[in-house]
Amino acid sequence: MAAASLFLSILLALSSTGAAQTPAATSTQPPAAGAPARTRPPVPVDEERARRLYVSNRPEDHAAGYDFEADIKERLQTEARYAEASRGVMDFKKISYRSSVGDMDIPAYLFQPLKKRGPAGHAAMVWVHGGVHGNWGLSMFPFVKDAVERGYVVICPEYRGSTGYGDKHHNAIDYGGYEIDDTLSAVEYLKTLPHVDQDRLGMMGWSHGGYITLLSVFRDKTPFKAAAAMVPVTNLVFRLSYKGPSYQRSFSTQSRIQGLPFEKQAIYIERSPLYQVDKLRIPLLVHVATNDTDVNYVEDQQIVDALRSRKPDLAETKVYVDPTPGPASVGHTFNRRTNMKTLERDDSPEQRDSWNRVWTFFEWNLRPYQDRSAITTTSLPR
Repeated sequence: MAAASLFLSILLALSSTGAAQTPAATSTQPPAAGAPARTRPPVPVDEERARRLYVSNRPEDHAAGYDFEADIKERLQTEARYAEASRGVMDFKKISYRSSVGDMDIPAYLFQPLKKRGPAGHAAMVWVHGGVHGNWGLSMFPFVKDAVERGYVVICPEYRGSTGYGDKHHNAIDYGGYEIDDTLSAVEYLKTLPHVDQDRLGMMGWSHGGYITLLSVFRDKTPFKAAAAMVPVTNLVFRLSYKGPSYQRSFSTQSRIQGLPFEKQAIYIERSPLYQVDKLRIPLLVHVATNDTDVNYVEDQQIVDALRSRKPDLAETKVYVDPTPGPASVGHTFNRRTNMKTLERDDSPEQRDSWNRVWTFFEWNLRPYQDRSAITTTSLPR
């Protein structure tokens, strides 16, 4: 009985101690209404750091001091070289078509076999260049030549924001917005070519072009039967934070964005393919590189993981581990290696493997070797 009384006394003592401590615990609660708010004292501003971190949201700052004439000159030289190199090899010409947005004409490179098949005889592809601001470069010549030799018609849009067409075209950039409409409108031009089979359309892009490709097929309805995205930009929310102010300025000053992700969250999420993966309805091929210093693997790994987990039946992904570097950004151009003097492929083992996979993928889905103008419907494979 004495032991029980002692135990009860200890419990009462501990309870009273806890009760005594309760006011101290509640002292961390916010001050009562009407009490003065605590303010952080001002800190000295590092003017140089502030200048480096400043990101304008004014469209007039987008391309201040840019040399548009130099771009035009370079573009004309590229077109002349394409014409010369294509002579006797493939039918090359520059064309233009109206964007479905309705506000501008979109220039494009068009490559076709010298000898056209009959109605619906050819599969066709839309190929999309990269660069925040970029153009269809000469380094792509040997690859587009390969495509034409395999029976494809290839159209390469110079969507709004592309370089070489003056300030208006340059400053109309709309990353993930109207540029998608500009690119998809190439399909309407292909409809004017009777030898192109509208049931055998594919799409392929690199970097920013891979991003446009993803957004063109991550939608409820797409005209394409298959698509390939090489080292694609995938997550603008992550990418802008990872790349920093110098890169952010190219986005925040676009007229239809005018801000950073924390200011325009809905726009950046809507324009990030990573958040649209569930809309994929067609076969998709994606190649990325672990030594990419432009679209770093830490970004592309996100889309690879999402596709493998949520679209395993439609998506084929390949991660190249430290492939032989290409001409820019190490692994970012691993499958775009070209001898610029001869305009021949400068193959590495990884480039050869990547393109073999590309051609196998598209041949399975688009069957470019078939001349459907020469066969009956009942003889087509199902």
